[in-house]
Amino acid sequence: MAIKYSDRMQGIKASEIRELLKLTVRPEVISFAGGLPAPEVFPVEEMKKVSLKVLEEKGQQALQYSPTEGFPPLREKIAQRMSRVGIEVTANNILITNGSQQGLDFSGKIFLNPDDAVIVESPSYLGAINAFKAYQCKFIEVPTDDNGMLMDELEEALKNNKNAKMIYVIPDFQNPSGRTWSLERRKKLVELANKYDLPIIEDNPYGELRFEGERIPAIKSMDTEGRVVFLGTFSKTFSPGLRIGWVCASDEILNKYILVKQGADLQSNSMSQRELDAFLEIYDLDEHIEKIKKLYRGRRNLMFNTMKEFFPPEVKHTYPEGGLFTWVVLPKHINARELLKKALERNVAFVPGGAFFPNGGNENTMRINYSNMPEERIVEGIKILGEVIKEALNEK
Repeated sequence: MAIKYSDRMQGIKASEIRELLKLTVRPEVISFAGGLPAPEVFPVEEMKKVSLKVLEEKGQQALQYSPTEGFPPLREKIAQRMSRVGIEVTANNILITNGSQQGLDFSGKIFLNPDDAVIVESPSYLGAINAFKAYQCKFIEVPTDDNGMLMDELEEALKNNKNAKMIYVIPDFQNPSGRTWSLERRKKLVELANKYDLPIIEDNPYGELRFEGERIPAIKSMDTEGRVVFLGTFSKTFSPGLRIGWVCASDEILNKYILVKQGADLQSNSMSQRELDAFLEIYDLDEHIEKIKKLYRGRRNLMFNTMKEFFPPEVKHTYPEGGLFTWVVLPKHINARELLKKALERNVAFVPGGAFFPNGGNENTMRINYSNMPEERIVEGIKILGEVIKEALNEK
């Protein structure tokens, strides 16, 4: 067949992470690849009761169409929770989405024309890169350090790229690096966005998963002109399977997201929204999140201690205070994609870091997840990975 596809399909490729996850469903594989929560902390028994309650009390409504904006009581609860990071909004500023990934896709659809540019951290989240690529954009990578994007470099990028249309950042426990932006950098980002008149997309899936230290106010809380779009989700603090995320934005911008969602899928799952709302009414989500944090803190510490024992000293990694990932930098001559092939032969998986740089390069990096594997498999997997790295070092 000679079917003619749209030009945008030329730039759309399979997600490297999603393809890796196909391999890691094999039970023998020790996977540090996906950003998967630990399934043992999913509230299965509580959700059985919640689902029955919703169906018994509001079954007809839960199985019916509902407003595009989402279930009002759930939107109200989200607005209340956002005040914890300094964001004072109402339910009218909240749109329920199918995970925050849908918010990323909508951001590209709303703000990007072909050949427009997105300013991103270097490295940045692969899922966002793939979502934005569908709109035939270019990427401007801004270097980062342990405190986030370098503001001098950002201003240079803004001065020299008149086709830049938005700035995309993950300020808390960034995916893939695990780094967190300082308060000073957050304030400066808003100042520069105001100066150069660009929207900021603040992606915050991990902010509530802080293991130690003080939580830093969201960038949206510093928004003086209504240009920051905050993307949140319950995928990492509750359940990714429900696919409940949200967009928080000013009235003008949120209306654009609502219009786009109407054309995309009309609404998010009515049943899931009511189930989550009922859970928040009956149970203590904060108590649930504390259990998650305790588990992940222990797994992070175990992984880092095991890395210290089995990784060669030439290998460096970040030390995140929360979230799901650490970022590993290998000696320059080691290609992580080739390393992955050897690791998979021994049933260990990770994500090669080059995929997180939209303009290429940096193939001597990798992202490793510590939330999903049980403790004994973390030790076994890191030990094997250390051996594979040492073998690669000896081959130079």
